[in-house]
Amino acid sequence: MFSFTSMGGRVDQTINIGGSPPVFKLSGQNYHLIGSLLPVEGNVPKFAQLYIYDTQHEDANRLTSVGDEKRKKKLHADIVSTLRQMLDQHNVLVKSFRMVRDKIAECGHSNVNLKLIGRRSRDARTYNLPTVSEVAALIVGDFDESLGQRDIMVETQGGALKRINELNPAYLGLQYPLLFPYGEDGYREDISFSESNSKSTKGRRSVSVREFLAYRLHDRGAENSFILKARRLFQQFVVDGYTMVESSRLTYIRLNQKQLRCAMYKGLSEALLSGERDASTQGKRIVLPPTFVGGARYMVQNYQDAMAICRWAGYPDLFLTFTCNPKWPEIVRFLSERNLNPEDRPDIICRVFKMKLDGLIKDLRQNKIFGDVRAVVYTIEFQKRGLPHAHILLFMGNADKFTSPADIDRIISAEIPDESSDPDYFNAVKMHMMHGPCGRDAKNAPCMVQSKCSKHFPKNFNAHTNIDEDGYPKYMRRDDGKEIVKNTIPLDNRHVVPHNRYLLMKYGAHLNVEWCNQSRSIKYLFKYVNKGNDRVTAAFYETTNKDGSEKPVDEIKLYYDCRYVSPCEAMWRILGFEIQYKNPSVERLSFHFPDEQYVYFDDEDAMTDVVQRESVKQSMFLAWMKANDQYAEAKNLTYAEFPQKFVWKPKTREFVPRKRGFALGRVAYVPPGSGESYYLRCILNLKRGATSFADLRTVDEVCYDTYRDTCYALGLLDDDREYVEGFTESSFWATAWGLRVLFVILLLADTMSRPEYVWDKCWNYMSDDILHRQRRALLHPELTLTEEEIKNYALLEIETMLRTRGKSLRDYPSMPFPNCSNATMFQNRLIYDELQYDHAEMREQHDKCMESLNEQQSEVYKTIMESIEGNNGGVFFVYGYGGTGKTFIWKTLSAALRSKGEIVLNVASSGIASLLLPGGRTAHSRFAIPINPTEHSTCNIKQSSPLAQLIIRSKLIVWDEAPMMHKYCFEALDRSLRDILRVVDPLNTNKPFGGKTIVFGGDFRQILPVITKGTRQDIVNATINSSYIWQDCIVLRLTKNMRLQSLSSDRDYADLVEFAEWIASLGDGTAGGQNDGCADIKIPSDILLQSDEDPIATIVRSTYPDFEAMPTDPSFLKERAILAPTLDVVDSINEYMTALNVTEESRTYLSSDSICKSDSNSDFLADLHTPEFLNKIRASGVPNHELTLKVGTPVMLLRNIDHSMGLCNGTRLIITRLGNHVLGATIL
Repeated sequence: MFSFTSMGGRVDQTINIGGSPPVFKLSGQNYHLIGSLLPVEGNVPKFAQLYIYDTQHEDANRLTSVGDEKRKKKLHADIVSTLRQMLDQHNVLVKSFRMVRDKIAECGHSNVNLKLIGRRSRDARTYNLPTVSEVAALIVGDFDESLGQRDIMVETQGGALKRINELNPAYLGLQYPLLFPYGEDGYREDISFSESNSKSTKGRRSVSVREFLAYRLHDRGAENSFILKARRLFQQFVVDGYTMVESSRLTYIRLNQKQLRCAMYKGLSEALLSGERDASTQGKRIVLPPTFVGGARYMVQNYQDAMAICRWAGYPDLFLTFTCNPKWPEIVRFLSERNLNPEDRPDIICRVFKMKLDGLIKDLRQNKIFGDVRAVVYTIEFQKRGLPHAHILLFMGNADKFTSPADIDRIISAEIPDESSDPDYFNAVKMHMMHGPCGRDAKNAPCMVQSKCSKHFPKNFNAHTNIDEDGYPKYMRRDDGKEIVKNTIPLDNRHVVPHNRYLLMKYGAHLNVEWCNQSRSIKYLFKYVNKGNDRVTAAFYETTNKDGSEKPVDEIKLYYDCRYVSPCEAMWRILGFEIQYKNPSVERLSFHFPDEQYVYFDDEDAMTDVVQRESVKQSMFLAWMKANDQYAEAKNLTYAEFPQKFVWKPKTREFVPRKRGFALGRVAYVPPGSGESYYLRCILNLKRGATSFADLRTVDEVCYDTYRDTCYALGLLDDDREYVEGFTESSFWATAWGLRVLFVILLLADTMSRPEYVWDKCWNYMSDDILHRQRRALLHPELTLTEEEIKNYALLEIETMLRTRGKSLRDYPSMPFPNCSNATMFQNRLIYDELQYDHAEMREQHDKCMESLNEQQSEVYKTIMESIEGNNGGVFFVYGYGGTGKTFIWKTLSAALRSKGEIVLNVASSGIASLLLPGGRTAHSRFAIPINPTEHSTCNIKQSSPLAQLIIRSKLIVWDEAPMMHKYCFEALDRSLRDILRVVDPLNTNKPFGGKTIVFGGDFRQILPVITKGTRQDIVNATINSSYIWQDCIVLRLTKNMRLQSLSSDRDYADLVEFAEWIASLGDGTAGGQNDGCADIKIPSDILLQSDEDPIATIVRSTYPDFEAMPTDPSFLKERAILAPTLDVVDSINEYMTALNVTEESRTYLSSDSICKSDSNSDFLADLHTPEFLNKIRASGVPNHELTLKVGTPVMLLRNIDHSMGLCNGTRLIITRLGNHVLGATIL
């Protein structure tokens, strides 16, 4: 009512539905907006306009501005009038706006503007109350040209809102005039950190936003704080204040790290020698660093830190969940003295919970109530209504582990205590540790999802504690007749949450104690890494201005959109409490090759200055080598063990002996496909006391040329004799070309430890056809070639195959590289391959396609081609269900552009779908999209790389089956294309996908992104139409089913039309009648199999009739498939069908399960991960230990092997040969 500004965040109103205490909850990016001084003609005055317009009826106008009639009835006009008079008399901001009112009334000037001044001229600590002249300036006539960076110019009249800068001193006073009744300044940038350094040029000079708010939000006896007594307004102020903190941090990232780039020192030196002076053309963009608390990289790093603790201390033994209790006596006593409720003071809630949490950790670690604790990890979460709770992992010492059911019973109870003998304990369990009521007795309970309890209560009765076959505890829950009545519903032992009596009685809160099942607790604790923050179904907003111009999209907004901020979470962060805790701490250890340490620099930096920086020459890795040479005790430690005895000093960039404390080390993770980097990391986990890079490559006084050879000498790599035997076996029936393809596939998969060894032993098999091919190519039947020439030609063939797959023999340093005079081999092979299409053939194909397009398809084709030919760019989505001809349009567009010598990049979300596209690839392989993208991911495409040049040259990008991919994949490509194409035109940075024309296609009725254990809202929010990209997307629809046109029989046509309509109704969600996402659907009887016997036998006979006869027609198997819901059903069907093939003998292949030797330096891991344990692992994405096959058995690939040959995830083949090491198969 009295605010000058409005808030820009989205307030969650649904959280307050019901009778619970009110909570202020905000999502999205928050900001404050201010309108013009006077309302637009015909509009009612709002916010600041109430201080100027029609002030004779100001009190009535303020009451009218409250739209909610229920709230309006509770307002008192006399109180409103009193508050207005108070503000008129004391508030300098109000006086500033009254000054405008008086000026307009005095001269009727229509061009009066008010400048809100962003900087003060006096010391913020000395003068707390600014004067009117310091706060605002009246501008009559033209705008003031001296508008400062933080200044805000409020115009006389207009419809546009202006955003107040968070660092403007009046930012808080304008939004909360009743909390700042004098119009006093909020945060100012010039508040000195201390008196001693106010004039210093070194160290910190000013107070941060967070520190300022933390100071203002503390009780002080000599200060009467309006803010702390504001109840619900205090909740809003806390959330609003925290958004200032976060906004200032992200503003720094946007203004600095948006230009911040990183590249290896060696790469910069080479660029400098080549004459490159512009730093912006080097390196990859950094979007959001791991130091930003709450970001995706932050969570990933902390997850890896937890796993480092796990490697050192063993798997966790106990998992505790500690929830804040707002009825703790400390909180009740404090609030009752001030006549407040718990929701009115989130600061007290957080501070008391933090003290309780610290006390709990002290009990666990120092007081050892469960025994010796080696390590503790916890993370803080906030419930839907905002209360904090902690998930705690305890790693016990070997002597204090709980190895038997009796040990578990000693510390964990899941039963109702006897009320007569222990009434206090009974009441504590009743108050804090009973789940429910839920289920049939309370179907609307919060835990109920699809009519089932999401926490799986009630549990089963259990006479004794035991561990099930999956390693999960089944606690003792005896059927002893004890009950606790809650909401008139009796609850027995099946509803008791496991707990520890001592902790429950001491802390008087919900404190769940669970015995752990190895690594699952680590994954749950850092669930953000896999699932992401809690999300809701997205809402869409207008993204164009009234004149039709495009509004810029702020990518950092994605971070804000991913979660809600409640008062307790905001307060927790303002007070500086950690949301993730580890003890012992983990030092993250980086490593690099000589002169390849990462250097961080701005676009504007001169590379000569960057290269000459002292910090560039002394990295953490180099300092480790120096310390090994300097300290004798260092020679007994690996790099990962180093932080246990030494401390890294960032300022002096050196390691010094540790005097106190303890820390673990974690060497930065590198995937196996990274070549020498991976091998170097393997060595670092074992090598002790290395003083140089050469020392790292030395084993038994022999210095090896590569880290891979060093790993082999250390026994870290397996022998490749199995691959040699496989090539030898295959040479008797496979062609030389097929063996070269096999060798390339093994190179791409990084399965061979020493590929040059396999090449030396098997090159003759892979080159068996070289001489014949050269004789035929040169029409020289008497041609002879030396052994070296034959090898060179075979290597050329392999290099050609690798380059078509985006790799080169140069990526495998141990492999020989061919001598080649053909220059096209060394140019951009990606562009070269895309330009090899026959123009005449493409024109002929295009003409035939154009004749077959229907009206809808022609309109789609025309719209897209106009965008391409006009170089307008644009994002299109061709939406149509299966059979409407989307793939036919891709074929037509590709032929049209390729006939003119242009490049089209056709990609699909899956390998199988990409096979249907002309020249198709999977999107991940084409654009190097991260396997697990986050909201801040970018593609691994460097500036000036061959792939970047290919993208620049391309005219069109087609992405089929887009709905099944996570929106982060599209957003990662968008960021990368903006970065790559800004080299062509700087304005491309502000265009979707850098101004490139991109066409998506698919059907939202089909499979959406798979979100593991995600809700319906999670899945919806992960789709492309929930991305910011969708606002720029033009949707083109196809509705005519082309598959129905090819049917000759009227009866077949009618049956298929009926089936197609039923399928469409399923996709549209109308098959089950009106519903909210869940409905019972009746499946037509004519497509159901009726069976009174074995259902597997029934479906096999129906799908594969006469399978026992093993039909030889490939189409018999190609046109049939059985979909199974679980892995167990898959195994049952496979076993049944394999047994039907009685004409062939079966052969069973076993996996080779072992631990990477470089990571098995902990005894507990070696003991846990026995071959027997590894052989029993059965999980999605992990192949079974045993695979039984017969000749003639149909199989399906589960990974992309070679896209150019159609060997993708989902490709179906039939087994033709069973060898000892190699299988022969034909694609169906």
